[in-house]
This record gives sequence, structure tokens and C-alpha cells, in this order.
Amino acid sequence: MAAALQLPAELWLQVFSFLSWRDKLSMRCTCSHFRHLVDKSRPLWRGFSVVLRHFSRYNRPFWRSLAQRHVGSVSLRSGKKKDLKQLSTWLPALDALRLDDWREGGVDELKQFRQLQHLSVTSCSTPLKNPDFLLSLRHQLTQLSLCNIQLTCPAPHLLAAVSQLTRLTSLQLHHDGSLRFPTLSGVLSHLTELRHLSWTMITYKTLSHDFFSPAHHRGDTVLQLSDLQLLNYDAMVTEETLQPLSRLRSLSIFHLYSVPGPTCHLRTWLTSLQQLCSLSIHGGHPLAVYADCLPSSLLSLTLCVDLQPEDLQLVSIRAPHLEHLHLEPWSSSSNLVRLLPQLFPHLRTLRIRHQHVSDEDFLCLQQLQQLHTLEVLDSYYRPDPTDPSWVVYQPSPRLLQLSADLQRRTSHRVRVVTSSHRDPLTCDCV
Repeated sequence: MAAALQLPAELWLQVFSFLSWRDKLSMRCTCSHFRHLVDKSRPLWRGFSVVLRHFSRYNRPFWRSLAQRHVGSVSLRSGKKKDLKQLSTWLPALDALRLDDWREGGVDELKQFRQLQHLSVTSCSTPLKNPDFLLSLRHQLTQLSLCNIQLTCPAPHLLAAVSQLTRLTSLQLHHDGSLRFPTLSGVLSHLTELRHLSWTMITYKTLSHDFFSPAHHRGDTVLQLSDLQLLNYDAMVTEETLQPLSRLRSLSIFHLYSVPGPTCHLRTWLTSLQQLCSLSIHGGHPLAVYADCLPSSLLSLTLCVDLQPEDLQLVSIRAPHLEHLHLEPWSSSSNLVRLLPQLFPHLRTLRIRHQHVSDEDFLCLQQLQQLHTLEVLDSYYRPDPTDPSWVVYQPSPRLLQLSADLQRRTSHRVRVVTSSHRDPLTCDCV
């Protein structure tokens, strides 16, 4: 070990650069020399995110180690104002902050973070009384996410505050339906740099013709928006309403009801936005109702809907160049997986459920010559068929064997992912 410590620091840092976050943290615990090397090297921690909670546990050496690594992204769970004050003292240069289960009605302490660019407030247990805390961040925020929170202010007050964030490129606003927005034209006229918008759309009325049109602009104005997600969607729409979205490349629709109404409004979206490269549909009408409207430009498709094998055949005709497919039908996918190599030969990534899929059909995916990543979405099993309540949330021995066989048959070209659960490291690992 002593001889190893004589190696140049640059060589060790090169070795450490190949380690995962957890392995880096383990390595710094082996000796004071490695701890010094790891903590003092800022490039090693680029992109590192840490979860903080129960601030009373953290001492000065803990905070000093975070400061030395120049940690730029923090998720604060069940926090209060005093926690933000302490955080701003040690990590004033944060560029990304997530407040999960915020416990107070205000967040005025955010003004202490003068370099903050990404802010996420999620699942607050206490309603936010006033959105004016955003005003102190109006010259720096580029990404804002307000998800599953209660706001006691009127909708116009919230829109007025958000409209001041003129540098925003990404905005997410997910709520319980208590906020009603007749149009987005006002806020879109101020957020000229916006590229990504994710919005809760609980309304049953026809969207106004200027819903997406920036206020005080000509009717042929085109937004810079390239990615749009609509949650709880069940609104009627016209082609005129969608004209400002001609630059849209990605559309995600999460329908309000699993049992759809008599009219499929998605057909209007698809016929109006034939330039889409990515489409994600969750719920709503069966695929057969709108499959003939799919844009030929699609490269990525997510289908969490009711579908039949013949529907996929039509999809393959409408979108012949598909490279990324997430297939999660409401019914069993046992008779669908075997069709994929023939219908979508250009697939590079595939996400499916494997329950009720035969071994033969699973292994036929080796025929996808361009496939490099297969994600299995239901990597759990029930060891005892007589006890359905006993569920083991890890890959079954059968799935592990199938994955190994598939990788062997493809000379390890295909990477099989059996879990998509990825959390940032908690403070317990620091």
C-alpha cells in the first residue's frame, strides 16, 4: 500500500475518474491521502448530487467536505427555512436545488443562492402562500419545476410571477386542478427562451384559438417550444390553436381518464404536428383510433395504451424509421414481443414488460441488429404462486438467465437493464 501511495496524484485521479459516485465515496474512506485527493479534485465531482435531511446530524467536517467538492446540486427533504440558511452558508454557489416535502409556507431564503439556475419544489406538506419568492431569482433561473404542491394564491398571481423569469428554458407546473388557466398566451409572451413545457391541463372545454399564442403577437407567431407535456389532458383542440407549435419535436400526453370520451382529440394534434420526432401517449383511446395519423418522422414512441398486434403493424408502416420504443400495453404483451424484430428492425432501445412472454419470444429480440439497450420494466416476481401477496422486487432467476442468454447470443452488444430506479446519493453515503 505504501508503494501505491507514491504514485503521482494525477494518475490516481485518472483512476478515480472511472469510479461510480459510491465507489469514490468508499475510496475516500480508506485513508487520509485518498480522502485529500478525492475531496480536493473538483472535476471528480462534476454532476454529483446529494440528498440532505435531518440537518442536526451534520457537523462541520461534513459540510467542509461538501464545500471542498464544490457540490452544485442538492435535494433537500422535509426542510425548513433554517435549513436553507445553513445550506447557503456552506454551499452558496449551488446551481441546482430540489425542495422535496417543504415544511413552511414561504421560501424567501432562496435569494441567498445567487447562482441558482435550476429549482424544483415538489410534494409540499404546507401550501405555498405566495409565489413572489420567484422574483428574486428572475435574472438567473433557467429551469423551474413546481410539482404536486398547493398554492393558495390566485392563478393570475402565479402566472405574473412566472412571467418574470424571462431566462427560463424549462417550466413544469403540476397541480391538483385547483388552478384554472384559461390561456397560456400571457406567460408565453414573456418566456421567449422556453423550450420545454410540462403543464397540468384539467379542463373539458375547447382550448381557445390563442391558448398557445403569445399575447400581442401576430397570429402566425411560432414559439421556440420543442418539448411539450400535458398532464390530465381531455380538452378539445383545433388546428388553429396548434399553429404556434410548428417547431414542436416532442409531445407527451397523459390522459385524464383511462375510459375515453366519444371524440379522440389526439387525432387533431397528430395531423397538425407532422414534424414530431418523439411521441408519448398514456391512456385515452385505443391505438387503433389514431394510429393512421402518426407522423412518419417519429424516431421515439411510448405507448401505454390499449393496443392489438394489428395496430403495431400499422405503426410500423406509419413510422418506418423508429429507433426507440417503450411498449406497455394495458393487456398482456405476450403476443406482441415476437413481432418487434420484423416490424421495427431499426430499434436501438426497447422498454417492455416480460411477464407472460415466453422464453422463445424474449430471446427472439436478438434479431434486432441495431438494439443496444433493453429495459425490463417489471423486474419482480412472486416466489410462491399460492401467495400472491409475496412479491420480491428484484429480477427473478428466470429473468436473470434470459438476460444472460440474450447478452451471450448478441456477443454482449445488448445491455439489459432490469431496474430504472436511480436516486441521487443520500447524505448517509457522504
